[in-house]
Amino acid sequence: MTVIEVTSAAELSKKQTAEIEKVFSAKHKGEKIDFVYKIDKELIGGILVVDGDKYYDGTYRSQIDKIGAAFSLSDKYVEAATATKRKRAKKPAVSATAHTEAHNASLTAEHIKADIDSELSGKVEKYKRAFDVRHAGSVEFCGDGVIMCNGLSDAEYGEMLRVENGAQAIVLSLTDGHVGAIVLDDEDKVSAHMLVNTTGMIVSVPVGDKLLGRVIDPLGKPIDGLGDFTPDKYRPIEAPAPAIKDRAKVDVPMQTGLLAVDSMIPIGRGQRELIIGDRQTGKTSVAVDTILNQKGTGVICVYVAIGQKSSTVSNIYNTLAERGAMDYTVIVSATARDSAPLQYIAPYAGCAIAEEFMYAGKDVLIVYDDLSKHAVAYRAMSLLLKRPPGREAYPGDIFYLHSRLLERAAKLSPELGGGSMTALPIVETLAGDISAYIPTNIISITDGQIYLESELFNAGIRPAINVGLSVSRVGSSAQTKAMRKVSGKLRLSLSQYRELAIFAQFGADLDESTAHMLEHGKRTTEVIKQDVHCPMSVEHQVIILYMTTKELLKDIPVARITEFKDKFIKFFDIDYADVIAELQKTGELTMDMGITIEEAVDEFSRLFLKGVSNE
Repeated sequence: MTVIEVTSAAELSKKQTAEIEKVFSAKHKGEKIDFVYKIDKELIGGILVVDGDKYYDGTYRSQIDKIGAAFSLSDKYVEAATATKRKRAKKPAVSATAHTEAHNASLTAEHIKADIDSELSGKVEKYKRAFDVRHAGSVEFCGDGVIMCNGLSDAEYGEMLRVENGAQAIVLSLTDGHVGAIVLDDEDKVSAHMLVNTTGMIVSVPVGDKLLGRVIDPLGKPIDGLGDFTPDKYRPIEAPAPAIKDRAKVDVPMQTGLLAVDSMIPIGRGQRELIIGDRQTGKTSVAVDTILNQKGTGVICVYVAIGQKSSTVSNIYNTLAERGAMDYTVIVSATARDSAPLQYIAPYAGCAIAEEFMYAGKDVLIVYDDLSKHAVAYRAMSLLLKRPPGREAYPGDIFYLHSRLLERAAKLSPELGGGSMTALPIVETLAGDISAYIPTNIISITDGQIYLESELFNAGIRPAINVGLSVSRVGSSAQTKAMRKVSGKLRLSLSQYRELAIFAQFGADLDESTAHMLEHGKRTTEVIKQDVHCPMSVEHQVIILYMTTKELLKDIPVARITEFKDKFIKFFDIDYADVIAELQKTGELTMDMGITIEEAVDEFSRLFLKGVSNE
């Protein structure tokens, strides 16, 4: 038997009930129907008919809500009265009393209230015959940011639901007769038996130039204390990845400013390069340095903080602001104190912001810090939704969680504007185990990884990159000709040195070639060391690598290599500025340039070694 519930603000007449029963009996021809009538004075007027999961809402209250009048107009009265008082009130005479002023103000407020009531009643009269037909249900269970709803037979995965108090939720579970969703707003506002509506939409976030320099939450609300902004456009957080035919070859370098990365693990615009390693090994520093190095290049940056401490996000913001990088950067922050649903949507919100710039023909760099915490948040929500757990208690679609996010990074074809989105996802490992579930998943999705090792970090080699386990699947395609020429054998020689260094610890006798390789490896290791937040231009990198591969530093004490490198670059910038300019313009290293570099190193080495001997 079908039960149809009819709710009205006042008791309906027999004629009205007969009309309602006639209409809905025709809809359910041949079925036995039981009509239940209720009275709810809060509806103000009209009727609400609930037929299964369909709600036929013709109440005055819903129409008042639709035109934004809300149920309580007190704030509107006060605001309007205050504004009108400023316009209408004449300057009081010197002898006017406070009582007279209060009386004038109250009269003004009454006039405004009457005006609003008149306007409102007119709009209610206009809308009172309108019926909203929507699929809806009610909340059966609510807890820990998760709601279970009945009804909602037309709900789709990922669709946004709206609870009757205005809260938003996202569908993540579809079972027979029940829909599971995560609440994006304050979960305490949602309780059992509340009405839930489908919207046919997915969550959208503001996008555009107005976000540059701002820190926002995953819903697009500013949290940097700089005031609100009026967005020009919104974009859904979920979108299909560009098709194969819409992509172009990744062949333009995305310079990180890190000598070790740009020379041995080059990143191209449109690439997805994973940064992986244990905690406190410099993963975030690599990403932040890359953002700092984009200054003046036209690349827009989006930094997404997932599950980070608020103090960490604040420090990153201060670092970027001090160096002028916030002018082209947006920070999307879902800190550790935010709910799991907000942490879940944060990377998708950041990706939507980046996509808007990419489809406008611009180059974008997006950092996800980090996706291991994102996976943990998703696991927590999935377990609360009672979805079947798999390996390490993660749900079965954990791979799809990150693949649909990272596949959106691409370099678009010229027909689509030629924009690009370069993704730097970060993943934290435990005890260096890169074979764990989440790391292996993301390694298989990305186009390479930069592996940071705790032992190297503790030994003072920073960035602590393990060149043996690090790789870029784009390779030399994303390097300039000059960089390709000087870095060709660097990776191999450094890998061989680190293997030989292990055996050399045992004190065995070494032949001359092995000893030479070890000595050269020590100098190369010192050369690629780099202080945090000190990105280096590609021209300087080429010069340093040239004198390293040509073994022009063999007479410099190993302990003084870093000092020599820094001082030589300053010397070269002043005395050989024309070489720097030509290298920057052409991107090629000619034979004449090489000879000039060798002469400069020889000249500066004599001065440097003379100073060392005097010490």
